[in-house]
Amino acid sequence: MDTITHTLFGVGIYQSVNKEQMSKKEKYALLLTSIGASQIPDIDVISQLWDTTGQYQLWHRGITHSVFLAPIWALLFYIINRYIFKIKGIQSFFIALLAVFIHNTSDVFNAWGTGYLEPFSTVRLTFGTIPIVDLVIWFIFLLAFVATKIYPKVKTHLLFRIGWILIVLHIALQSIQGSILYKYYQEDYQDLALSASFIPWHFTIVGKNGDTVDIINDSLLSNAEFVERITSSNNVDLDLLFAENPAAATLYQWSPFVVVVEDNNRIGIYDPRFYRNGESFLGEYLEK
Repeated sequence: MDTITHTLFGVGIYQSVNKEQMSKKEKYALLLTSIGASQIPDIDVISQLWDTTGQYQLWHRGITHSVFLAPIWALLFYIINRYIFKIKGIQSFFIALLAVFIHNTSDVFNAWGTGYLEPFSTVRLTFGTIPIVDLVIWFIFLLAFVATKIYPKVKTHLLFRIGWILIVLHIALQSIQGSILYKYYQEDYQDLALSASFIPWHFTIVGKNGDTVDIINDSLLSNAEFVERITSSNNVDLDLLFAENPAAATLYQWSPFVVVVEDNNRIGIYDPRFYRNGESFLGEYLEK
């Protein structure tokens, strides 16, 4: 998910806690823990500063997003609460654990995916049933906030807990529909990937057979729209590309499958899951 959504998750966790018996310092520590732990897995972005071998694509959403690392991140925030804010108890540990778990798990549901099971598995786990920027989730949080103003007698934490239930239902409904479409197309293609549209309940199906890649927009509520058929130059030797542009080798390893392109000006590869308006924003090339 995007940074704004992860921040909203942190605020949503904070607002869902009953703070009636908390001091001002405890509330501040809770806010820091909720938002900080909701963002901490994305600390891997700083690896760009020392990445000289094109490995960032693997590092981003890699080990820092592992479900097995979540207790370590939670322990970090417990230590901050215990020794900086001087707050006893282990509530901060479980709040941080929940925040990190929500971050890592929500990222699994979009097309980018995560190294959810690293270091025990190098598989990049991705469902592709939720867009990276999900406006429905933003809208649900907005409704919860507005509800606190319209119904001031209802406790804030109860309204936000209802909001969380709606978010879970939204993700479940999206994922069920995406799963049905995936199974429907699975028999037609050797390789298949799913990418959720910004429009709820709509998906892009990316299927590959040999050197042919099909892009299809579909929904259970409408007819399928065949967008484009792309031909991949699979016979091209990519050794020079990988040697001159290490990020291309990383992309080739990271993506479920790629499209190979070669013309008079350049050679390269791109991930067709992010193909929009004639090109993919996730590609690596070498000028001839």
